[in-house]
Amino acid sequence: MLLTIMGCSSTKHVPQGDYLLDNVHIKVQGDKKITSTELINYLRQQPNNKVLGCMKIQLATYNLSGNDSTKWFNKWMRKLGQAPVLYDSTLTEMSARQLEQALINKGYNDVIVTSKTEFKEKKKKADVTYNVTTGKQHYISSIKYEFEDSILGTVVMKDSAEFTIESGTPFDRNALEAERTAITERLRRNGYYTFTKDYITYIADTAANRKDVELTMVIRRHETKRPGETPIIENHKTYSIRNVYIVTNYNTGDVTTNLSESTDTVLENGVYILYGKDHYLRPTVLREKCHIAPGSLYNASDIDRTYESLGQLAILKYVNISIKEVAKIDENQFLDAYILLSRNKKQGVTFELEGTNSEGDLGFGVGLTYQHRNLWKGSEVLTTKFRTSYESLSGNLDGLINNRYTEFAGEVGITFPKFLAPFLSKSFKQKVKATSEVALTCNYQERPEYTRVIAGAGWKYNWSNRSNTTRKTFDVIDINFVSLPNSTIDFIEEITNPLLRYSYEDHLIMRMGYTYYKTNRRMSSATMLLKPRQSTVYTLRLSAETAGNLLYGISKATGQNKNDGAYKFLGIQYSQYVKSEADYSLTKVVNSRSSFAFHVGLGLAFPYGNSKMLPFEKRFYAGGANGVRGWNVRTLGPGKYEAQNAVSNFINQCGDINLEMSMEYRAKLFWVFEGAFFIDAGNIWTIKDYENQFGGQFKFDEFYKQIALAYGVGLRLDFTYFLLRFDLGFKAHNPAENQEEWPLFHPRWKRDTTLHFAVGYPF
Repeated sequence: MLLTIMGCSSTKHVPQGDYLLDNVHIKVQGDKKITSTELINYLRQQPNNKVLGCMKIQLATYNLSGNDSTKWFNKWMRKLGQAPVLYDSTLTEMSARQLEQALINKGYNDVIVTSKTEFKEKKKKADVTYNVTTGKQHYISSIKYEFEDSILGTVVMKDSAEFTIESGTPFDRNALEAERTAITERLRRNGYYTFTKDYITYIADTAANRKDVELTMVIRRHETKRPGETPIIENHKTYSIRNVYIVTNYNTGDVTTNLSESTDTVLENGVYILYGKDHYLRPTVLREKCHIAPGSLYNASDIDRTYESLGQLAILKYVNISIKEVAKIDENQFLDAYILLSRNKKQGVTFELEGTNSEGDLGFGVGLTYQHRNLWKGSEVLTTKFRTSYESLSGNLDGLINNRYTEFAGEVGITFPKFLAPFLSKSFKQKVKATSEVALTCNYQERPEYTRVIAGAGWKYNWSNRSNTTRKTFDVIDINFVSLPNSTIDFIEEITNPLLRYSYEDHLIMRMGYTYYKTNRRMSSATMLLKPRQSTVYTLRLSAETAGNLLYGISKATGQNKNDGAYKFLGIQYSQYVKSEADYSLTKVVNSRSSFAFHVGLGLAFPYGNSKMLPFEKRFYAGGANGVRGWNVRTLGPGKYEAQNAVSNFINQCGDINLEMSMEYRAKLFWVFEGAFFIDAGNIWTIKDYENQFGGQFKFDEFYKQIALAYGVGLRLDFTYFLLRFDLGFKAHNPAENQEEWPLFHPRWKRDTTLHFAVGYPF
């Protein structure tokens, strides 16, 4: 199909007398800091997109359509593809001016940009070359500040340590604009409500044949213009907050109309709360979330903090803050703040049903989720989940205790939209914009060989900013308990693998953890698409957790004796370990339809004290759709460990140390299809030399030889709100003993390939 598409004439739909814009080149002479890659985005006209820099698949898809645009097939193919970009001399001239202005903004005042077009008459194609001579960049030799309003000047210069423009920096107009914006924001945090960056101007003094610039920043006084009157020029005024109104029943329309519809007004610590028929939020909750204080100077950051705090309330669907000027009082300027709230639905129910057929054994599953977003009129969110499943069993059931697969799972959690902690002041809790979450879980399982109960409880705090680009989680306590109340005779004794045996023995994990997440990604859909002008995106995740220390201290302090080499709590052995992880990914956008993505992940876990081995569920594993994609999940490592059977040996393919590295090229093809090429590297290792994991121990002089390598291709279907991913991975270097070390040179399809299906990008 690809050969058919590429074989179509690229100028099939180019009208007579027009030319297909085939190639565009930017040649830069002068300053080596300026590259053609960063300048290409300033062009007003670019050729059709190329995959891998050579294949115009979208254009070729469009050209598969016929000339009759009314036929459904032709319409469909044109929708999937991209119409030919026709050369436009006007856009070429505009592009040259854009390039020139972009470099002038960077301080290259002597830049020269010319364009040259080469027409290929027989092929009906045109190539455009832009020749850019940058000249030398201008630098700021000195900077002075002039204030028509001396009081304002005192406020500005108080923050002079935060200025980014100084002597020796490039004469970059974008940087000058950023400085204007920063000064404006600082003034608006100090009461200057009406101040805008238009009051800040620059005067640049440049001498002939010199590249240094003497810069003067001028901040003008406030000017009021009224039609037919002489402008009034005066010093900038600071504004104070007179009244704060919280309107809980806001609908679309004028604020005053909504005020008149309010039926009850409550004064809570200086703030007026206007209720409608439904008093769905307590006054104390609303006041706590309001950071705009009556009588204080206007502060733009207080507005943002109020937005963030109210955004934590799940019962609120819509939040808007309106600031209105009021008449002068004794020559003082005042503002009224209106916080307008619209309520969300209080409750919601989700129901799920599924059926199964496993080799003739029929089963079903039922799931029910209930959520209440305003449990005690403080926007406390109650979430309850219940799930049950059943599957019949056929065949010989002698010696087994259950004749079915049955499972009952339940979870109850409450999220409080504030920082709940004893012995802390209200002012401190208001400053800490965190949510508190408590949860209880229980899972009851009946299997032919055993009955198992898994229970858990936890308390944690969550922080996030308004744009959700920074998130932090602190697990104060997280308890996980596993019990096997009933099993067949000798079920546990027959499990010789210590990792597998531990998963079924009664055990307790009581942990504490912290997770930090940071990104500059601006979300536009569930597939995390990049919005325009975001050329570089990064994501950083750091986490650390520890378990068993408190219980170990109690055991030591009480003089408890060890049983089977370990302390126990209420007769149950508990785990003790420390674990940390770091994960970093970077996406570099080449153009609107292609990008490079990089990823590196590190992990380290260490058992100590009451544990000789890390719990199975806390260990790392390698391979899979989000790991080294030449291997299936849990089939790689640790180290050079050789798995004889993927089904029976997967329990051993886990470790205490993890290393992952990936590089991926992504390109939009046509319609919803996206292609990818990737290279993955990594493995897992154990800290200790365990009997059942021969060759898995980490050693500094050998680990680099045990890094697995894989490469492959991917096809993704991007439906905007979700992305389906198919990745075909090939083994390149296999560190396992007694296996082909370099499949890259001696590939075998069945042995060395793995197909993965997943939702979303791998990183």
